[in-house]
Amino acid sequence: MRQPWRIAVVGGGISGLAAAVRLRDLTPADTEITIFEQSGMLGGKLRTGELAGSPVEFGAESFLMRDPAGADSAAVALARRLGLGDALVHPTVGQAALVVDGALRPVPGGTLVGVPGDLGQVTAVAQPATDADRDTGRPLLAPGEDVSVGALVRSRFGDEICERLVDPMLGGVYAGRADTLSLNATMPALSRTARTAHTLTGAVRAAQAAAPRPTGAPVFATVDGGLSRLVAAAAQAAGATIRLNTAVRELNATRDGWQLTVGPTPAAQTVTADAVVLALPARHAARLLAGLDPASAATVGELDYASVALITLVLPEPQLPKLSGFLVPADQGLTIKASTFFTTKWGHLRRPDGLALVRASVGRYGEEAALQVSDAELAALAHREISQVVGAPLPTPVATHVQRWGGALPQYTPGHLERVAAVRAALRPAYPTLAVVGAAYDGVGIPVCVRSGETGAEEIIKALEESGS
Repeated sequence: MRQPWRIAVVGGGISGLAAAVRLRDLTPADTEITIFEQSGMLGGKLRTGELAGSPVEFGAESFLMRDPAGADSAAVALARRLGLGDALVHPTVGQAALVVDGALRPVPGGTLVGVPGDLGQVTAVAQPATDADRDTGRPLLAPGEDVSVGALVRSRFGDEICERLVDPMLGGVYAGRADTLSLNATMPALSRTARTAHTLTGAVRAAQAAAPRPTGAPVFATVDGGLSRLVAAAAQAAGATIRLNTAVRELNATRDGWQLTVGPTPAAQTVTADAVVLALPARHAARLLAGLDPASAATVGELDYASVALITLVLPEPQLPKLSGFLVPADQGLTIKASTFFTTKWGHLRRPDGLALVRASVGRYGEEAALQVSDAELAALAHREISQVVGAPLPTPVATHVQRWGGALPQYTPGHLERVAAVRAALRPAYPTLAVVGAAYDGVGIPVCVRSGETGAEEIIKALEESGS
């Protein structure tokens, strides 16, 4: 067996970093791991900055504590592996609200991403259709069937439940719309139970029963000091050579492994590797896959993305509701789609000087025009609309920050998981030492991205061992 192995990880977001850590943990000590990152920093959508002397998340805010089976999520397990277990902190205020008819109404309990298991609990927010969720004597979905979340919810509960509950919940996670997002990809637990349950309320209850949460157990966590600590710790643990500002322009298979063309065209370099982890957004991955499998590259490249902007305001002693924040249904006449009251939600961020951090997000799929204004205009918009929602003018900010994420959130249309499975089924036999990982394939959220990277690393290690290379 040839040693040391040389493994290239293309993409320095959390999926690529998780892959690199797993490679370091499971390969011989002399394995050479190189991370190629096109931008000037690692972490992808995990980015902690500073505003008015406080750490502020300019990207992802937190992660789920548990996986679908009830164990630690992959993000929690990674944090513990990196020595950050004691730095995990949880929300001190968990109640969020929905903006409905100009008022803040608490998000009803007992729902699954907004889909209710008890229609009686949601009537303060939305009225369900009468008798639509009847038992017709057959499961909601046939084996292998995929539909949009909106199609299923509208057919069973009516339009209001979809538009006032489910759509804003999905919009907060995916910046997408319930009517175009795949049930199988975005709500896998409900997708599974919908193949046996005859009513949607029954499917929701079955999905909730399959993943019980201990009473009082925290749902979310973040890292004290910011999620960039997780990024830095992963980079250190990987023991990799890190090449920032270095794009991989071509990827070619060779008889002995892989050849990567990296860097700008006038000064391109050739790098060889025994295995490659592609942890890139879909269109970048498709470009590199085009010379290997044009059909798979075309399928990967079809995935579309939504763009968003996150606007953070630092406010002197604002009068805010005791909520973690609010979500805005698309029909409520506001441009912002959500707001988080950071220093209310996260007790560890509260400041003795009374300054509060408030964040708003703008950008739903198909509404990119809302982002075509200046940072100052976005900050003014957020200030004005949050004031409108809370019913009182907010103080003038002492500092603001606008973080734009162009093409940030993948839009999984029905059939997404089947398309991903077909791509991997085509690539794996021909190129067993190549893994495609990340949100483009397996879902958004830090735990899913971590697990995707780890799984890809494990697959190529197995392939290297079996090849005897």
